[in-house]
Amino acid sequence: MSHFTIHPIGVIHTPYKQKQELPIQGRFETEVVSYLEVKKIYQEGLLDLKDFSHAYLLFYFHQSKKVTMVGTPYLESIPHGIFAIRSPHRPNHIGLSLIKIKEIKENKVFFIGADMFDGTPLLDIKPYVPYFDHTENATAGWLEKHFKNGNIPTGISHK
Repeated sequence: MSHFTIHPIGVIHTPYKQKQELPIQGRFETEVVSYLEVKKIYQEGLLDLKDFSHAYLLFYFHQSKKVTMVGTPYLESIPHGIFAIRSPHRPNHIGLSLIKIKEIKENKVFFIGADMFDGTPLLDIKPYVPYFDHTENATAGWLEKHFKNGNIPTGISHK
């Protein structure tokens, strides 16, 4: 298979319209509530999602217009391979974010943890399952030094 087509299941609505407004990771923005809206034909798929505290959103980095195999992340001046960073400038422009679910009303999921632009195409939603997704003794490669002793580095957003 040389290519295939993916259709968005909905759209993500956030207060972020420009790059400098975006947090580098949504987990550091604990007060901003955003919402996603799935197309009505997929609304039934939200059944029982309300019983989960968190979910993964897979989305399309629709503002990214380039692809690069090496990039320099925000916390560094050292370039790293694209698969070792979370840059939007990836071959398929697919993003992944872990969000905290606040409430679900019809085809809308209100959440905390957005780190994407308003109007971002939503590709999929998967529940976060601590029994599956939490891994003991995981390491974070080049990022380890930035979070040493549980510290959160300054300059963690574009703001």
